[in-house]
Amino acid sequence: MKYNRLLVGVAMTLSAMVMKAEIKLPHMFGDNMVMQRNSDCNIWGTADALKTVKITTSWNGKTYKVKVGDDGKWKLKISTPDAGGPYDISLSDGKALTLHNVLIGEVWICSGQSNMEMPMKGFKAQPVDGALHELITGADKDLRLFTVSRNARLQAVDTLQGKWNAADAETIRQFSATAYYFGSMLRKSLRIPVGLIVTSWGGSACEAWMSSDWLKAFPDVKLPTDQADVDKRAQRCPTALYNGMLRPLIGFTMRGVIWYQGEDNVNRASSYSALMQKMISGWRNEWKEGSFPFYYCQIAPYDYSLINWTYNSAYLREQQSMVETNVDNCRMAVLMDAGLQYGIHPRKKREAGERLAMLALKNTYNVNGLPEFAAYSGVKFDGDTAVVSFSRSREWVYFNNSTSSDLFEVAGADKVFHPAKAWISRNQVYVKSDEVKHPVAVRYAFHDWAVGDLFHDGLPVSSFRTDNW
Repeated sequence: MKYNRLLVGVAMTLSAMVMKAEIKLPHMFGDNMVMQRNSDCNIWGTADALKTVKITTSWNGKTYKVKVGDDGKWKLKISTPDAGGPYDISLSDGKALTLHNVLIGEVWICSGQSNMEMPMKGFKAQPVDGALHELITGADKDLRLFTVSRNARLQAVDTLQGKWNAADAETIRQFSATAYYFGSMLRKSLRIPVGLIVTSWGGSACEAWMSSDWLKAFPDVKLPTDQADVDKRAQRCPTALYNGMLRPLIGFTMRGVIWYQGEDNVNRASSYSALMQKMISGWRNEWKEGSFPFYYCQIAPYDYSLINWTYNSAYLREQQSMVETNVDNCRMAVLMDAGLQYGIHPRKKREAGERLAMLALKNTYNVNGLPEFAAYSGVKFDGDTAVVSFSRSREWVYFNNSTSSDLFEVAGADKVFHPAKAWISRNQVYVKSDEVKHPVAVRYAFHDWAVGDLFHDGLPVSSFRTDNW
């Protein structure tokens, strides 16, 4: 009897050891996931130390092997074909695990603050235009959605919470509206599976999405000292969202990033361009996928005086416009016509998502025939008239729904700006004020709130100024 009990005890111990050896994967590797097509895709996880993990991919029947490290971690690359699916991925270290309904297509990371996070259902009493149409018509088994749960951490973590779902009324309703419109447009144009991973948090600062090493270049940034400090500042705490919501994703093979953030940085706009450039280079260096595409939204106009802010958000928009000129494979979607005077969360998320998609289709997927955002390029002064020129404007600029604009101002050497008359001849805007005989500076829509009316080829032109005062 004692011998039999000993055998039973040994068997139970061995069974427990087998259970312990179960392969575990970060949640972005799961059923219904999308993997980047035509790539050597990273996949990683944990298992019992020194065991061998075998991975078999159903699209080609190939088996890969990797030995688990002393720390219980493993990582390898698996080759993906052209777009298609669904497929299975089978893993085993003695106990089998299978990922079902895996698609191969295009994968994008979608990040930022509340205007990226804002779901299709909107926030309370803050709807999204066109949501009902998308809920009724948007179901698409080849559009897969993943939302990273909020997590602010002092130290970088290895895992995150979230789940892949196919797009249907229920999942679209809870998913980022901007990201959904972006992915939906890619699906319609490319006609292949698309996977979107949203990692965002309303009110988050740019600094929160950066590592402490990158922030050493910004001495005014106060880094957290302990988790209590992180919990107090949450999404505005430098490094906290990088550690808790981005670091676990880094290395997940993807095509590129879309970004919608900046409102939280309006009160310290002067450093934003440098911060964002440092963030992009940091993400690219750690992802090790080269200079992947980075497309972002310029924040939309809003009357910040309603929250008692005395800062002019046009300076933040200006900082954002600098980034695309200084960073390779990086472009900005202008939203001057898509703001909301009394709400920091504009309803026009279709414009945001579709313009990001237009940038991706034009610049990453080489789709011909798409329009271009024109940009201010220079000014000349001819007596009492300023003559403003633009780049990327082969179709010529124009005023939307009018032949003139009241959003221009000019100033003389006294630096006092006066409203000006503006008119267009061919591809230049002429600006003049009876109050300024010798203008030296021009500004367009350079305020918190404005409905942009300067356009090119159906797209708005950013607010701008010619001075550096």
